Amino acid sequence: MTMTSTIPAAAAPAPPAPRFRGGPWATLVAIAFGVMMVALDGTIVAVANPAIGADLDASLAQLQWVTHGYLLGLAVFLITAGKLGDRFGHRRVYLIGIVGFTATSVAITLAATVPALVGLRILQGVFGATIAPAAMGLLRSNFPPHMLGRAFGVFGSLLGGAMAAGPILGGVLVTAFGWHSAFLINLPVGAVAVASALWLIGPNRPTDPGSRFDLVGMVLLSTAMFALVWSLVEGPVAGWTHPETLGVLVAALVVGAGFVFWELRVADPLLPMSIFRRAPISIGTVLMVLTALGLMGSLFFVTFYLQGVRGLSPMQTGLQLLPLTLVMGVAGTPVGRLMDRYGTRVPTVAGLLFAAAGMFMLSRLTFDTGLVWTSTAFLLLGIGLSLVMTGATAAIITSAPMSLAGVASGMQQAAMQLGGSLGTAILGAVLSLTIVGAVPGHYADAGLDRPTAAEAAAMQSTISQGGAVVPEGATEQVAAAVTRASNLAFIDGLHLAFGISAAVMVAAAVLASFMKPAPRTGEGSGEPVVHI
Repeated sequence: MTMTSTIPAAAAPAPPAPRFRGGPWATLVAIAFGVMMVALDGTIVAVANPAIGADLDASLAQLQWVTHGYLLGLAVFLITAGKLGDRFGHRRVYLIGIVGFTATSVAITLAATVPALVGLRILQGVFGATIAPAAMGLLRSNFPPHMLGRAFGVFGSLLGGAMAAGPILGGVLVTAFGWHSAFLINLPVGAVAVASALWLIGPNRPTDPGSRFDLVGMVLLSTAMFALVWSLVEGPVAGWTHPETLGVLVAALVVGAGFVFWELRVADPLLPMSIFRRAPISIGTVLMVLTALGLMGSLFFVTFYLQGVRGLSPMQTGLQLLPLTLVMGVAGTPVGRLMDRYGTRVPTVAGLLFAAAGMFMLSRLTFDTGLVWTSTAFLLLGIGLSLVMTGATAAIITSAPMSLAGVASGMQQAAMQLGGSLGTAILGAVLSLTIVGAVPGHYADAGLDRPTAAEAAAMQSTISQGGAVVPEGATEQVAAAVTRASNLAFIDGLHLAFGISAAVMVAAAVLASFMKPAPRTGEGSGEPVVHI
């Protein structure tokens, strides 16, 4: 009789406990510092602009270039930077961007002239362009599909909160230490960003290592974007019918058309045109442009109202924007969960209507508008923009193939930066034209000599910043009358500019209603996830 013994099978080893370092949430924590630093610099200058203008004797057009130069560097290089991340790995590109951005920020504090400041802001934008697409690519690659909504929600909170916090932090820094401190703050933040990225982000692997560089496409796209933004900024100054303005605008359109023609025929395009056949991507891109148009345009000019017309300090101006800051800083995460469950269409449409209501309230500002009114306007604006930015971002990034995660992110960010340039340029043009037309009437109503059209045009740069051109030797009574007439003309311009912005938000809501509800992602989603 043969005896056998049965050895019980060894229990299956318990799965290893998930590690934080190198995981999805560690990646999110690491990129938070870099993303917030880039977004912060897009709006922190809004409060610093008056101090920069006074210190460097800058005109409104020059101050616009301090903002636009940064946005220009971002917009020109974002899609190319996204391609670099897909090709060489997003972690590597992210680190290069952080180091360059920090170094350029320090150099800005040494700028003694407006041209030097603008040039460094453009370079700062170029380095910033490498950060945002790489960060978004890292999120897309590290998070499983059923968690992407939450990840984009947190990302949206970081981005929106930093953009909205810019005026508050800028107000505190500028009031206490001068405008240079608004840029020098990036030194400690950049150091922490580099250290956290090296420690927390796991090993890196490119998502599209076999593609070739589309150098012709890069040159064509960069040239078209530069010419477009330049014409938008200089158009109000030189005149929209000026041969130079028209020539550059036509060049932007021609080169842009050449870019599309080239991309349709090249083997490895920088931006495959077929990507726009996906409705969520094409609609989401347009929504990013329109949303940024309203946000950047409103922040740029509302600070001149608060400081110039209302006489608030930079710190008080930042505190006035607190409702916008708080909402955009905390709303992204619940919005992301909402979109994971219900899709993007309904929340995005609702967000645009909220934003339109906030813009309409801002279009009713007067000399003595109360805190409750302005706080409610900024609260509505913050809720709306949080919904829209998270929804449009999710629509664009999740609808693109994994190999184009960086390019799609670059396109999303480029749309936002282009919208910011459009906002300050278009609303600035509306504001300037309205001021020129309204100043003579307000002067006459105040019992002052009616200025000629040429004199009103010469005043508009100062009035557009919430100031007034008071004649030398004027009595206190005359100075007060000139200031009030000028401020009334400025408020007339704000009413029309913000009214247009509200109408744009309503039109965008109609467009967003055509977005198909995205299917909910879950644990059973078969979409592959690349861990890097």
